[in-house]
Amino acid sequence: MRNVTPKVLTGTLASALVLAAASASAQDRSDWPSNFTVGTASQGGTYFVYGSGWANLIADELGISGGGEVTGGPNQNLALVHTGDIALGLTTMGPAAEALAGESPLAPGVSMDNVCALFPMYETPFSITTLADSGITSISEIPDGARIGFGPAASTSDTYFPRILEELGVNFERRNGGWNDLGGQLQDGLLDVIAFAAGIPVPAVSQLEVQTDVNIIEFTEEEQQQISEKFPVSEFQIPASTYETLQEDARAVSMWNFTIAGCDLPEDFIYEVTKLSMENNDRMREIHRSAANSIPENLGKNKVLPFHPGAVRWYEENGYEIPEERKLN
Repeated sequence: MRNVTPKVLTGTLASALVLAAASASAQDRSDWPSNFTVGTASQGGTYFVYGSGWANLIADELGISGGGEVTGGPNQNLALVHTGDIALGLTTMGPAAEALAGESPLAPGVSMDNVCALFPMYETPFSITTLADSGITSISEIPDGARIGFGPAASTSDTYFPRILEELGVNFERRNGGWNDLGGQLQDGLLDVIAFAAGIPVPAVSQLEVQTDVNIIEFTEEEQQQISEKFPVSEFQIPASTYETLQEDARAVSMWNFTIAGCDLPEDFIYEVTKLSMENNDRMREIHRSAANSIPENLGKNKVLPFHPGAVRWYEENGYEIPEERKLN
């Protein structure tokens, strides 16, 4: 009989454990989707940069084919995730509340209850940009009938910014389009103002100020308070370091964004997606610096959607409490 030394035995056991773990891992993935899509928004906006980069991170690290897809933004992402046409997406809490209540402009009367939250992304500031030579330096100076670009139709910006400006007494012509396209229209004199609701820095604004002089228009304190009382937004300061144009912090209002997934996606898959996203904030910040806020400490900003069971498992394993009302029934 061949003698087996403790060292050889230890190595054999270690190899067996590795093989067993690999086998278990492969078995655990049996119900995973073969590929996935992340719904983002139009090119030139933060959603596209953040969502595409996040999709690539998931694909690279979890070894599953996937990528970002240009969409109409938060409202459409909610609808596509609800129907299962895409697995993952990005949305904002205002549109999410309306979709869950059956008040989505894309599907009135349909309660989109197959949408679960994964993790907080960042706050979306509502900011206004115009060309410096327009002479517009405040919201009250926006002329009657101004041509204002509100982003893609049914996006967060298009859903809320027109209402916000109407509340502040602005009369305007409403225009829609992708952020890059609207930036070009502003430069060409086809628009007077662009009303952005996007994570900062907004790529289209950064590109604009490289090419021409712009004014980034802030809210007054009174306007901040008036809007915060009327809409699901909070007061916000755009740091002066965000854009070359800003000399000091600019007052704005904001709304929180979360990543979302179909509630019926496998728990293990979403657990791994959440784990990867929450344990690698340095890599998330490499995708977009707004991901500095993509941390578990901001979980409480979701007061609308249930968290996916896979996400709940990771949070609770790591000492984060999820309120019962935010768990899937």
